[in-house]
Amino acid sequence: MGTPRTVLAFDFGRRRIGVAVGQEVTRTAEALSTIAVRDDRPDWAAITAVVETWRPDLFVLGRPRNADGGATALDAALARFARRLEGRYGRRVSFVDERLSSYAAGAAPCPGRGGLDAAAARVILETWFAENAAP
Repeated sequence: MGTPRTVLAFDFGRRRIGVAVGQEVTRTAEALSTIAVRDDRPDWAAITAVVETWRPDLFVLGRPRNADGGATALDAALARFARRLEGRYGRRVSFVDERLSSYAAGAAPCPGRGGLDAAAARVILETWFAENAAP
């Protein structure tokens, strides 16, 4: 597999973005924080601080889907956010189906650091590891 990568995951929303970090070597994720979105603009300074702290090799974004697997109203904004992440930080973005991430995060006894949105980002990253990372 090469050198194990550090991965940042985002649970993108129109008001908040949950953030989690994980390592391919352990295939585990940790909820970090929630970043504000105001007037459809993410707090890029806060995102930059997280990127500079963790120096990720890859970004993972949860892609919401309708129950039938179709696109949602959030798709265009999510695609724009993904392009901006790639452009600003020069790292690849990978997507994972996040239909149940908020539900799974909320079902945990305590969402932990960063609140529900960060816990949802942790679930997104754990899902990505289960689907993509080599054992």
